[in-house]
Amino acid sequence: MGAVLLADVLAVSAAVGATRSRTTKAQAIADLVRRAEDAEVEPVTAWLSGELRQGRLGLGWRTLSRLTGEPAAQPSLTVGALDAALDGLATTSGPGSAVRRDALVGTVLSAATAPEQQFLVRLLTGELRQGALEGVVLDAVALAADVPAAVVRRAFMLSGRLPETAATALAGGVAALDAVHLQVGRPVRPMLASPGSSLDAALTDLGGDVTVEFKLDGARIQVHRDGDVVRVWTRTLREVTDGVPELADRIRALPCETAVLDGETLALDDDGRPRAFQDTMSRFGSAGSDESGADAGVLLSPFLFDVLHLDGRDLLDEPLAARLDALAGLLADEAHAALRMAGMRRPTAEQAAGVLDDALTAGHEGVVVNALDAPYAAGRRGKAWQKVKPVHTLDLVVLGVEWGYGRRSGKLSNIHLGARDPDGGEPVMVGKTFKGMTDELLEWQTATFPGLAAEQPPWGVLLRPELVVEIALDGAQRSPRYPGGVALRFARVLRYRPDKTAAEADTIDAVRALLAGG
Repeated sequence: MGAVLLADVLAVSAAVGATRSRTTKAQAIADLVRRAEDAEVEPVTAWLSGELRQGRLGLGWRTLSRLTGEPAAQPSLTVGALDAALDGLATTSGPGSAVRRDALVGTVLSAATAPEQQFLVRLLTGELRQGALEGVVLDAVALAADVPAAVVRRAFMLSGRLPETAATALAGGVAALDAVHLQVGRPVRPMLASPGSSLDAALTDLGGDVTVEFKLDGARIQVHRDGDVVRVWTRTLREVTDGVPELADRIRALPCETAVLDGETLALDDDGRPRAFQDTMSRFGSAGSDESGADAGVLLSPFLFDVLHLDGRDLLDEPLAARLDALAGLLADEAHAALRMAGMRRPTAEQAAGVLDDALTAGHEGVVVNALDAPYAAGRRGKAWQKVKPVHTLDLVVLGVEWGYGRRSGKLSNIHLGARDPDGGEPVMVGKTFKGMTDELLEWQTATFPGLAAEQPPWGVLLRPELVVEIALDGAQRSPRYPGGVALRFARVLRYRPDKTAAEADTIDAVRALLAGG
């Protein structure tokens, strides 16, 4: 059958990009995965989903531009050789490592053709919409391995790693996938909430058998405990344990031996009100702090709303009502009660409105309405879990930015906004805005955006689709001006979201759902 070439991956990537059909995309990827040898399955599926099997390697555009020389005339670089070189990059450290890493990168790039060099630069810098093709690749793996897609998705949910899931499916089929279980110490994909249009609409949609809980303006956390060992991950499954010792201490004090807990964390002021979102994110290597979370002046408090495992009992497939019972038992002691997310089970419409009022009065974003009969649908946005805020908000991808006029001359001001294509295509533009930007934010955009540039036309900067911004809006309207047929109404910037990747941005379907009568 022969080794799979990087050129083969490029051909499939181009074919996937040339069609809007999810089925056609999945079939093209499946055909390549079937051809791959066992050792090639992980890198192929990782690259086609926009990821590196080794994780981020610390290579930026400037470094790669400096090391990119004359391209090869003919394609010869194999998947195996490239993956081995990336392994070498990931493990090269110590004195003289910069020189050795440069040499390794230069060797790889010199063996690549011009199209392969362009692909590699985008892959190594994370521009290939990291994770955006996840769902399509999972469908492709199911096709290639001839197994049900639901079985593949569940194994992926529990392992958190697409390449490993693909290798398991191709090597062992359904039996091997079914053998993948929740493992304390290995994070699972977090369940995600869908935007709800209003509290009344969410209650009408889900009925009375729900819980209504505070929606905090904090950071999502997943916490695993095994004896005295406590580990903490963010919503993107980045481990931050060393930077948040106070969270680990609170979980270590709970009356259990093993647990997997889901929740949020945020910084509170002396009056118990939430501090600015940036204060919370400063503990996770954002907003100018280092990766260790060394800003000791900002202490984080955990608020738990779900439990996926407790003392040997897996709870993922239990209804939310049973999981909440287990969580209530764990936090029954008065010393731990403050860790429970505030809310109410099976409220009347008036009581639910009261929970929302209490959340807003306390300085929080709104509420989340959860169906009590729903299992934990990890990694998915389902109707069983809806977040409700007093104004519509969307997390969108920044596609470009224009130079300002008048008092904003010399500043990068008007940003172009894109919604995620759920089938893995390029983000779909849905509007522009310069509203809600402070002078400080304008300075930050002007200093930061050129470093994220894909192109720099005279009017501004076209950005690589990586940066997520949270936008408030009054709704959406039909518009032939944009390719998705919909445009935002009165959009304004709330904040940038360094805790989210472009793969977690809201979809074009979420924007269309805001159309009047939609």
